[in-house]
Amino acid sequence: MKVLKKISPMLMVFLAFGFASPALAITGLEIMERVNARDDGDKQTADMEMILIDKKGNKRIRKIRSYTKDFGKDTHSVMFFLEPADVKDTGFLTFDYDENGKDDDQWLYLPALRKTKRIAGGDKNGSFMGSDFNYSDMSKRDIGDFDYKLMKELEIDGAKVWQVEVVPKTDDTAKETGYSKSIVFVRQDNDVVIRSVSWVYKSKRLKYRKVNALEKIDGIWIATEAQMVTKEGKAKVHSTILRNSDVKFNQDLDDAFFTVRQLEKGM
Repeated sequence: MKVLKKISPMLMVFLAFGFASPALAITGLEIMERVNARDDGDKQTADMEMILIDKKGNKRIRKIRSYTKDFGKDTHSVMFFLEPADVKDTGFLTFDYDENGKDDDQWLYLPALRKTKRIAGGDKNGSFMGSDFNYSDMSKRDIGDFDYKLMKELEIDGAKVWQVEVVPKTDDTAKETGYSKSIVFVRQDNDVVIRSVSWVYKSKRLKYRKVNALEKIDGIWIATEAQMVTKEGKAKVHSTILRNSDVKFNQDLDDAFFTVRQLEKGM
């Protein structure tokens, strides 16, 4: 697989970190660089379920089909919403560039308006389709835009983890991503981030992420269920559950499928 220069935030629930022996000195940056060398699969298809839960516990369920393919060092992905009727045929396309300093491209197709909207950098901190994930969570970030600190080693649910602090180097980066700081917890036995907490930019709110289920598919670790909860103080404001099923790699995916034209045409 490719060696990436940027790290995926997606969602950060799907990240995997390289692990060094406790006897070796390692920095937070070195850990993040090891993340980029991991095999994350290619030519992937999956069914997704997005469950939106409000503070009263009311649920809205959305069905999605997703496709991802490597284009050299870059990654292109597209999602098509299948259900319910109010979001059916909505499409979301991402060009995730490996080059440092080059902004990723994102487009959202709205069938009711028959219009494709390009997501500008200043809008990437906004909610993705009403969920607790930002648009910035749906693509990778430049690794050089952040400072990393390996904080300590601890155990969560009986598993040893690393605790790593991630802080944007500039206010512009914090504004675009929507987060002023994050702390991630990385399981050492399978190199997967199982939890994280993020401070929402210029807000009293925090976002808590947790991987509820992991599966190894064709040698690739996949979070088949992850949850993000937005809180203000101790009060839960909203939460989102993402479930992946029927995940397959090395599928026959044509390059032309990952275009704005195809986004508007649909599956």
